[in-house]
Amino acid sequence: MTLLLSVFEQGMIYSIMALGIYITYKILDFPDLTVDGSFPMGAAIAAAMISRDMNPVLALLTACVAGAAAGICTGVIHVKFKVRDLLAGIIMMTALYTVHLCIAGKANLPIYGKSTIFENGPVDALFAGSLRPFKTVVIIFLVTMILKYLLDWYLSTKSGFILRAVGDNDTIVTSMGVDKGTVKIVGLAISNALVTMSGCLFAQQQRFYDASMGPGTMVIGLASVIIGMSLLRKVSFIRLTSSVVIGSIIYKGCVAVAIKLGMPSAFLKLITAVLFLAILIVSMERSAKAKPAAQSAGGNGSGNPDGDSDAKVVE
Repeated sequence: MTLLLSVFEQGMIYSIMALGIYITYKILDFPDLTVDGSFPMGAAIAAAMISRDMNPVLALLTACVAGAAAGICTGVIHVKFKVRDLLAGIIMMTALYTVHLCIAGKANLPIYGKSTIFENGPVDALFAGSLRPFKTVVIIFLVTMILKYLLDWYLSTKSGFILRAVGDNDTIVTSMGVDKGTVKIVGLAISNALVTMSGCLFAQQQRFYDASMGPGTMVIGLASVIIGMSLLRKVSFIRLTSSVVIGSIIYKGCVAVAIKLGMPSAFLKLITAVLFLAILIVSMERSAKAKPAAQSAGGNGSGNPDGDSDAKVVE
């Protein structure tokens, strides 16, 4: 039971980060490596504020604003200074390493014994007795669902439709008189706000910040997005954002099983890389098989007029 709860807890925390990567990777087609810096920045903000006995909810909101600012900086570097998307992300990722170290004040900052969003008087009173082991997973679930549905709502607005259009065909957006660069900056701001909040929750759940939290965040998020969208692509009643959340839980479950079977914890990054490679290979093989079938169906006039575009269709 402890292992299962841990998988759900961390899976849902990372799913918030994966939702951010879903925006840049699937909607904007922007390989944003900023997330490897914004995730630990959220953890640093949480640890720095909570260690000073500040409100953990305020830490979450502060992390959201800081993450949005980091995304805006990445967008400005790319859009205004004409730096390639990948390089813009690398520049911000490198800069944010110094930023989150300065915020925390040191490379490792524990917050044991401090009040967090999961450990405080009202929460302990609400989840007393036999409910105590489930308090963390319930709170994470509520936060994840709130953020997921807020993202769903935003993507259904006019601004959200324009954001999706930029990823599909930015020429159409330009012809509508909308600055595609500004739309990209907004998308990057939302993405990194989600990633930073995920890092903030992770630090509060683990009760520490560490400077090494960042590397590999992008890979975990991409793996979650690809797993969810590959496994659930034909399940029409599940939104794509829900698929991302489920994919993150499945991913963390696979990692937990590998460690449970005897893999040393020091091999965690290797497990992540191998698992991600396997997911990519399977996903590419499925896409390669699906394309000829879709073209054949389209040639006969009986196919889906939208084609095989799961990466661009947003519920």
